[in-house]
Amino acid sequence: MLNLGILISGRGSNMESILKAIKKKKIPINPAIVISNKPDAKGLKIAQKIGVPVEIVESKGFKGTRAEYDKKIISTLTKYGVTPRNGLVCLAGFMRIISPEFVKKYKNRIINIHPALLPAFPGLDSQKQALEYGSKVSGCTVHFVDTGMDTGPVIIQATVKINEKDTEESLSKKILKEEHRIYPEAVNLFARKKIRVSGRKTIIG
Repeated sequence: MLNLGILISGRGSNMESILKAIKKKKIPINPAIVISNKPDAKGLKIAQKIGVPVEIVESKGFKGTRAEYDKKIISTLTKYGVTPRNGLVCLAGFMRIISPEFVKKYKNRIINIHPALLPAFPGLDSQKQALEYGSKVSGCTVHFVDTGMDTGPVIIQATVKINEKDTEESLSKKILKEEHRIYPEAVNLFARKKIRVSGRKTIIG
């Protein structure tokens, strides 16, 4: 069985949705470790309550390079069996850009969720970008992580309608509901070896 490592920085609501799906035996994967770069991340207590080991690899005050910090993350993942051969890494509100070295070591084994329909509105404040642009729909995207900013191959997307009265907050809530639905679905597809990457595309089935 594959070993799952989840990286968080805050509450980790997507982490929680994945772990609950695993606990209900909907995903055949071992939740090996939750790692936070912040010692006060609320998601750490949630993970512990569910029964998943946690580790803190603090980034604040770290003097080295991004790659040197990521070596510490990789070392922790490896300690819990989340390896490039037998692991999956999920970013769930992890507020750091990971290094090219990390991405290459875990090629097509790191996935992330973004609150927009990529390639539209990458980066920060995606909901605000969508509203300011005047988009009629938005949504979320689960994708593989590559060395670009939200540019990896798309696994699953979900759409939501944007109403004239929507605010950044109301749109974020609608999108988050879909995030909690499709992120566990993507992890399940990966765990069941249902995803194949071909260039920029993913083939599901």
